[in-house]
Formats: sequence, structure tokens, C-alpha cells
Amino acid sequence: MAQLARLIQRPWQQTPEDWEIRAEIEAALTAQDAAISPKYLYDPLGSKLFEAICELPEYYPTRTEAAIFAEHAADIAQAAGTGVTLIDLGAGNCAKAAGLFPELKPRQYVPIDISADFLHQAVDGLRQQFPDIPMHEVAMDFSASLELPATVSRERRLFFYPGSSLGNFDPQQARAFLRRMRHALQIGEAGGVLLGLDLVKDARVLDAAYDDELGVTAAFNLNMLKHVNRLIGADFNPRDWRHIGFYNAAHQRVEMHLEACRDLIVRWEGGRRTFRQGERIHTENSHKFTPQDILDLLEESGFGDVRMWFDPQRWFAVCHARAR
Repeated sequence: MAQLARLIQRPWQQTPEDWEIRAEIEAALTAQDAAISPKYLYDPLGSKLFEAICELPEYYPTRTEAAIFAEHAADIAQAAGTGVTLIDLGAGNCAKAAGLFPELKPRQYVPIDISADFLHQAVDGLRQQFPDIPMHEVAMDFSASLELPATVSRERRLFFYPGSSLGNFDPQQARAFLRRMRHALQIGEAGGVLLGLDLVKDARVLDAAYDDELGVTAAFNLNMLKHVNRLIGADFNPRDWRHIGFYNAAHQRVEMHLEACRDLIVRWEGGRRTFRQGERIHTENSHKFTPQDILDLLEESGFGDVRMWFDPQRWFAVCHARAR
């Protein structure tokens, strides 16, 4: 999001869009059950910390998904089509999409991410590796809108959303998000959506993946407080909080929270909130799916012709679907 980048750099020179960010965070912090959107995990340091999480032995999703792409790349390209306009949602360092370039042979690559500086650095390096692929990076918050610049081709669009990021939405939000993708696609043509989705599994595996022994996930979660300090001028002290991550079987999701270690008051310009020891701020959900959940979700969102690929343990799924 461009305005988010401006707010990080110049916190007190705010545009109307910047004030929308501020109002969103303040409303979430002052709700009965305090929360902060997971999109605010990804400032430049947060993006780097997430890269480190992906290398942890406990965090299976990245390597499991990568193995599926490596084994089934040709089949995936056959399903999605080649010469697509590859729209990479939450692109990060762009490595996942770049791994598919040889098979997909995109006519245009459009990486989208909320962390503008991190995105630009990644794309600058990618242009040197693939000078023949036109690239147009877009810094924006795509969770609320998928209105893309006119420079993004409308032909043969393939929305690429790996890493089970769709699981960060609740089921109703996920359907709405997929419907926005569906409205941006032409019925029946090559492209569609290519998703990576984490599957339901043993709670012990999930708990370890989101609360690792080295504490990298904890640092990632706690860094959000520093980001919020910059965005709204708050005085969160990360040392007053601890990371909580666990699988909630009743809701079929992993939850991340920040828990107050003592009674405290957090202040920002024009507002404040008292937190009691043990009170939590909900920072992220990561819903897990069954294959039938995935089929139902896609069909309810206007997609068909679904194909899925799995790892041998069936811990993770990659799926492609076309607009219908």
C-alpha cells in the first residue's frame, strides 16, 4: 500500500488515506476484543523476519508447498496455461512466482505487496535475472480492493496466492476475496487462480509451526507493535508483551495473539487503552482446510474445473481453478 509506506516514512505528514489506516488501527485496538490486522505484521523488518520463519525446521508450509510446485510444475502450467498475466498477491521476495517462470512463461509479471520498499528491492533483483519478462510492481493493500492499474493486462490473468495466505481471512472474507478475483477474470480463458492452502493436521505440528523453539515467530509478532507505534504514534513497549500461538480445533485455525505481561496503559495521540495482565491482542488467524473445504469455497466463489496437487503426507495442497 503506497500510503502505508508514506506513513512509515513520515508519520506526522498524513494524507486522508493515511488517516484511514490510523482510524482502522485505533478502532481495532479499542474494540471489546482488541485486534490488529495481520497485514501490519509486514513492515520491512517484519518481511525479513517472515523470510527467516520460512527457513525454520518447524515451519513446514513453505518447503512443502515448494516441493509440490517442483514436482508438478508442468501439470500446473498445463492447467493454468502459458503466456499468462501473472498477478502475485503478497509477493514478498517474489521467489515463489519466479520459480514458476520457466513453465508459465508469463507475458507480464505483476507482484503486489503491502511493504513497498521490500517489494521494490525484490523486483529490481528479479528484473536482472529475467530481463525479457515485463514487470510492474504494485504496492497496495489488496485485502480490501483488487482495483489494478490500467498498465496491468486484462488478458489471461492468473492470480497467484500461495503460502495459505487465504487462510488469514475468515471463511466469509475468503469467499468475498475470491469473488473479487473472479470478477477480474474472463470466463473460460487461460489463467484463473493458483492457490497454496494448508490442510488440517495434527495439532502438535501446527502448534510448533507457529511458536518455534528459537522464537523467530515471537519476534515477528512482537515487531508489529513497533510498526503500530510508527503508524499511529503509540507507545507500545514490546517487552511488556509475549507471543501466543496455538491451534484452535473448534474453529479449524491457528491463532496468534500478543498477551500483556502486566497491567499497563497504551497511549497514542487522541486515544489510550488499559490492558490487564493476561489480556490479549489478536493479531492473526491461519485457517486450515480439508480438500472438500477447498472445493466448496471455490465453487461458492464462482470457480470450477478445480485441480489439486498434494505432498505425500497430504499436509498441503496447491490448487488451480478457472472462472465460470
